[in-house]
Amino acid sequence: MRTTTYRLLIVMLIAAVLASCSKEKAGVQAAKPNTLPVDTALQSRLAAFAAKPRVEGKLGIYVYDLTADKPVYALNEKQSLPVASCTKLLTTVAGLHLLGTGYHYTNSLYTHGTLVGDTLVGDIIFKADLDPLLQPDSLHLYTDALKKQGINHVKGRLVLDLLLTETVRAEVHWFPWDLRLSRYGLLYKGVDKVKKAVAAHFNSAGYHFADDQVVLGKVPRGSVYRYRYLTSVQLVIDHMLKHSSNTQATGLLYTIGHRANPNVAPAAAGVQYLRDFMKRDLGLTDTALVIHDGCGLCTYNHLSPLALVTILKYGYQHKDIYKSLLQGLSISGIDGTLAGKGYGSDKLRGKIHGKTGTLSHPYGISSIAGYCKGNDGHDLAFVMLNTQMSVLDARAMQRALCETLVETASAAKK
Repeated sequence: MRTTTYRLLIVMLIAAVLASCSKEKAGVQAAKPNTLPVDTALQSRLAAFAAKPRVEGKLGIYVYDLTADKPVYALNEKQSLPVASCTKLLTTVAGLHLLGTGYHYTNSLYTHGTLVGDTLVGDIIFKADLDPLLQPDSLHLYTDALKKQGINHVKGRLVLDLLLTETVRAEVHWFPWDLRLSRYGLLYKGVDKVKKAVAAHFNSAGYHFADDQVVLGKVPRGSVYRYRYLTSVQLVIDHMLKHSSNTQATGLLYTIGHRANPNVAPAAAGVQYLRDFMKRDLGLTDTALVIHDGCGLCTYNHLSPLALVTILKYGYQHKDIYKSLLQGLSISGIDGTLAGKGYGSDKLRGKIHGKTGTLSHPYGISSIAGYCKGNDGHDLAFVMLNTQMSVLDARAMQRALCETLVETASAAKK
């Protein structure tokens, strides 16, 4: 009898738990939508701003309340327009999605052979990642490490284990002057320049290698790890967003491409990943949205204000990516491309985290996109795209938009 009672109690308990879970699931499914309102005063200010007389040209605006998860104002938000360096926002968000915000480039030094006194009878192996920031003046870190470990002489080869052996190439639509090879990191200048720079430094440090002793190869089994230098992807992002570095953006594109598909040329694989990310992860399937590079030099890159806000929304919804974006974006009146251009006024200083884009050829292309806080404390994402107009006129309009976004109620009454 007791056994039957216990069994009945267990069955009842299980049924209660299942019913509770069912109610919780139903509660999740029936969760109320976000009922937070958007700032109607801001809507009115934006409508008045857009209605003012302006110079001729194409214009698109989209402002989105991230806290309320609702649009605030839109003008031609679905029109695909040239975006210049705001393309870097897509490269950044897609790259952080693929690589992770904690990703580090790794360059390492190994030895393979026998140490006799202070002489290595064998090879030194320099293994390089796709680090866009590596320059010849940092190679002393590797020779310093050998000296500290008591290795003063080498009887063997200098082996370079490189992920990238070809020189970085211009995108087909870039203008001839857009590829300035001297500004790229050492690893993007081609194997001959890498060989020359690494060999020259090791020779100057007292490790003498003839030309035929500097070779390409792989780290062999049994090698001894000697030194490793890590470069955070955040440093690359800081350069490409705050200072709009095309070289660092291209380096990140190559990194994306190598991770996504190492069997394809990294630039092509990187661009394909950006396109796939837009469709698969962002739901942007409009065929008018076009991407050809990762830095925005290509005038054929076209995104809409809606697409750029969607990219910003994705970043905002992934807090680790959002933190990286806020650190990397230029802050109005403080640093990067928004340090000047009238953004240092009391109205704007420190209130805008944004990315600008400018191309003066073949006609004026200017853009701005980023984050700010509204007067109601809500987080806002905003975009303005201008084309076929003077860049100076476009920048004035963009600055006025930012002032409208952060304008206080008391200032609006004056």
